[in-house]
Amino acid sequence: MEFIPLADTVRAPAERFTGAVHLTMLKTPSPPSRLVASLVRFTPGARTHWHSHAVGQTLHVTEGAGLVVNRDGQVIRMRAGDTVWTPPGEEHWHGGTTTTCLSHIAMLEAPEQGGDGTTWLEPVTDEQYAAAHRG
Repeated sequence: MEFIPLADTVRAPAERFTGAVHLTMLKTPSPPSRLVASLVRFTPGARTHWHSHAVGQTLHVTEGAGLVVNRDGQVIRMRAGDTVWTPPGEEHWHGGTTTTCLSHIAMLEAPEQGGDGTTWLEPVTDEQYAAAHRG
C-alpha cells in the first residue's frame, strides 16, 4: 500500500485546451500499473481540443454538467454521477456547457510502450462547440 500525496493543481496548457481549465494529477503510471488519472475542472465554455487515446478513456463526472462529442457528431450530455467511455482511437472532445462548470475524473491506461497514449489535435471551433449544444 502506498499513500499518494495531493498534487498541485495547475492551469491546463493552452495548446490542448480552450478556456480556463485546471488539472490535478491523481495517478501516474507506476509499473506494472499503467493507470493515468486526473481531476479536470472546466469553467463554462472551456473544453479540450480534439484528441484520441490509444487505449481509450473513461470520464467520471464529479460535479456540474458537460458534453462529450465525437467526430461523427454524437453528443453525450453528462452530469454529476455519469460515466462515459471513449474507445481506443476515437477522436473526441469534452468540456463544460456554456453556462455550467464541469469537473470530471479522467482515467486512461498508458500504452505498454510508454507515454500516456493521447494524440492531441486541433482546437474545437466556436462553431463546433455551439453546434454540439444544439444537437
